[in-house]
Amino acid sequence: MSEFSSKEEQRVNELLEKLLRNCVYCKTAQDEKLIRKAFKMAHDAHQGMRRKSGEPYIVHPLEVALIVNEEIGLGVTGTVCAILHDVVEDTDLSLEDIENAFGKKVASIVDGLTKISGVFDKESNSLQAENFRKMLLTLAEDVRVIFIKLADRLHNMRTLGALPRHKQMKIAGETIYLYAPLAHRLGLYALKSELEDLSLKYRYPEVYNEIAEKIKMTEGRRLHLINHFSLPIIDALLNNGFKFNISGRPKSIYSIWQKMHQKNVTFEEIYDLFAIRIVFEPKEGIAEKTQCWNIYSIITDIYAPKPERIRDWVSTPKANGYEALHTTVMGPNGKWMEVQIRSERMNEIAERGFAAHWKYKEKGSPESELDKWIKRIRETLESPSGNAMEFLDDFKLNLFASEIMVFTPKGHIITLPQGATALDFAYEIHTEIGNKAIGAKVNHKLVPLGHKLSSGDQVEMLTTSVQKPTLEWYQNATTVKA
Repeated sequence: MSEFSSKEEQRVNELLEKLLRNCVYCKTAQDEKLIRKAFKMAHDAHQGMRRKSGEPYIVHPLEVALIVNEEIGLGVTGTVCAILHDVVEDTDLSLEDIENAFGKKVASIVDGLTKISGVFDKESNSLQAENFRKMLLTLAEDVRVIFIKLADRLHNMRTLGALPRHKQMKIAGETIYLYAPLAHRLGLYALKSELEDLSLKYRYPEVYNEIAEKIKMTEGRRLHLINHFSLPIIDALLNNGFKFNISGRPKSIYSIWQKMHQKNVTFEEIYDLFAIRIVFEPKEGIAEKTQCWNIYSIITDIYAPKPERIRDWVSTPKANGYEALHTTVMGPNGKWMEVQIRSERMNEIAERGFAAHWKYKEKGSPESELDKWIKRIRETLESPSGNAMEFLDDFKLNLFASEIMVFTPKGHIITLPQGATALDFAYEIHTEIGNKAIGAKVNHKLVPLGHKLSSGDQVEMLTTSVQKPTLEWYQNATTVKA
């Protein structure tokens, strides 16, 4: 067992102090005491353990706790669970030890995280629909389990460089298929964007680097354009008595790449490469929705809007709680510019999603789409006839026009082109399976070899040793391997 150097211990202590310093909801001395107690327990339990990158293992739970706290906005219980999230799985500590030290609630969340790890991260059954269903069962018990799992995945993605290439591809594939849509469903936009970008970085490094380089190269021109565009808006909003913050940021690398793919355009042809965001402090006595439209009116008095590009999520928020008013206007120099209008409350919900949504929810306020979604998950999970594949459908991500992801019976991801058939899948697995195929089961239903697959399908091939390829098969195959 290798002990840590004084430099490493110093880094660990700095992370702990940073966590305590920046802990938004750790108000009392008791809160700090709890976090220090969790840290001591995890530090002792992980003593001498190192990650693949070579750094002390305890760095990982601390980084996850920082994400949970700063980027998602969970409180003391969530932070303590994040610090302890790997101890039951990776060390000699038991759930009983955690319950004795921190009580039933913390133990049950850590138990949820350990169970997810057990069903979700093993090589053999990494992404089966049934396991995803088990993961969602924990959401019915305590949504913090999912938040901590997302934070855990984000830190693993940030440090993915230390793993071999095949593991990077597997983890990046899972991330884009399930974790990013889950973050989106819970309204964690910043987290979702980073997961998507990191997934792209490891799956298609050349594409990622090329777009990142182009964003960097156009930065000076972009800043000039943003300033030129924003000045008249700033003057008009100040004259109308608004207190606000205005910022311009480029779209995420993944969303730019998706647009290039879907619309078959070059980087230079994408007209809304960046968005202007206006976050205002609401005036007393006027509904936030009304103030959003007032700001919209002020902007469109200056710049002509593109009528079909209005997105009104203040009247009907998205299912994950997101509220904002988006419009695209013709800026100076004949460039289209996207403008997002949000109140401070809407902005916090947009950044922190579900966690902020609860903070602002008043007793007796009507059920939001997000509440309904959680409720529906609970009801479906409680019904014994719940179909696991339907759950996967709920999170299915329409990746991009030219690629689909399907699963083997053991849950491995197979990437195929759009329009691929069951026969293509068979040849992708192995030539012999393709040659001897007589049919397939897709989502447990029998289908012919020419059946077109969709993203998220689980496919099992049926074979016989007497089967031989026929001429008719050429019509059922689309891929090179087939």
